[in-house]
Amino acid sequence: MKIDILKKTDINLAVQNQISDLFKQLGGNKQQINLTELLDGKNQISVVYCSENDEIIGIALMCTYKVISGKKGWIEDVVVNSKHRGKGIGRKMMNKLLEVGNEKQLSEILLFTEDHRTPAINLYSNLGFKVKDSRIYSRKMK
Repeated sequence: MKIDILKKTDINLAVQNQISDLFKQLGGNKQQINLTELLDGKNQISVVYCSENDEIIGIALMCTYKVISGKKGWIEDVVVNSKHRGKGIGRKMMNKLLEVGNEKQLSEILLFTEDHRTPAINLYSNLGFKVKDSRIYSRKMK
């Protein structure tokens, strides 16, 4: 099992298809953007992946940004292939993102998860994430 950061040079058709299949496991009607566009040098994102036997079985993404209150990270799209859940892969990918956060000297890392994702909530709590006293608002743009 390998946990690493996905680079633009790693992208090929097989990687694109494997990540697309994982992304679909997140559910909902979300549209995936092209990985080459995602990993554009202007986009401050770290894509952690887990592979086993040349198959990508998990991904976790964190974008970083600066605002007046500090340098922050936002974690999204954490998913492990349903056939490989319960093996600690999510924890390993999250720990890799926390390492990246330390390297980038982030002041805070935020994430959102839905209330029904109990295993994810337990993982995030075990890693030291706390529920903020706030709300997330969303407005869809074209």
